[in-house]
Amino acid sequence: MKIHVRKTRPILLLLAGMLLLGGAGWLASRHSVAAPVAVNRPALTVNTVALRPEQWAQTLSANGSIIPWQEAVIGSQLQGVRIADVKVSIGDRVQRGAVLATLDNTLRPAGSDAPQGRIVAPDDGVISAVNANVGTMPKSDAELFRLIRQGRLEWQAELTAEELMRLRRGMRVSVTLGDGRTVQGTVRAISPKVEMQTRFGHALVRLDDSSNIVAGVFARGTFDLTNGKRKLASLPQTAVMQRGSLTYVLVVDAESRVHERTVRIGQRVGDRIEIKQGIVADERVVETGGPFLTEGDVVQVVAR
Repeated sequence: MKIHVRKTRPILLLLAGMLLLGGAGWLASRHSVAAPVAVNRPALTVNTVALRPEQWAQTLSANGSIIPWQEAVIGSQLQGVRIADVKVSIGDRVQRGAVLATLDNTLRPAGSDAPQGRIVAPDDGVISAVNANVGTMPKSDAELFRLIRQGRLEWQAELTAEELMRLRRGMRVSVTLGDGRTVQGTVRAISPKVEMQTRFGHALVRLDDSSNIVAGVFARGTFDLTNGKRKLASLPQTAVMQRGSLTYVLVVDAESRVHERTVRIGQRVGDRIEIKQGIVADERVVETGGPFLTEGDVVQVVAR
């Protein structure tokens, strides 16, 4: 019996050691499987856009009214001469020298060498007012007719002093009337001062075509300050956000993380905004959903 115990003891010790090593390996493997794996889940799925080259005109808008270019006041040169006939009515187009009214020469003062007998139009144009009546003897300084010279109308725009200083003669203007029509024109004159009561001055715009337009109608116009197109870059309005006085966009880096970038903006046209400074042409910007993201968030970018 003693010989049997001595032979089996090493075997038992070997088996116990193997069991201990196996248990330790099993515990280690179990611990490694249970360890959590850190994963960055996207906060939002987004589309991205880049700066788009544009050519826009720099503009200035204003309100105003359609007025006559010039109005001629027409009267009789002599007092005490009766009007025999009135030849025209309001709205009539006349040519220079056309007879507007005739006078009763039988009542003409003796010895008068003034060219009486008729009243004529001093220029081509449209009759805008008639105060002459048959049988009356108007005074020499009385207004009998008013004539819009050459039938020309223009737009009188109301502008602040700062706006007036941005205008130049010859600038092109688009004038939109109340009925939706748009007429083109050119800046003819710019007021050198503003009214102290209203703080507004005027710019006069000669219309290319004033036919079928009534003087006095309200109109809104847009001045082309650049007299053509200027090159710029823009983003959709949805990509540009405001927080207090800060204007910013969210730029997506190579690891799909977003970063706030302050930008300086310019004019707006339709649904796009000019970006003057802050990002470069090849940077990708979150198009929509920016208010739901914060600095450093990971996003999933939709491929286009």
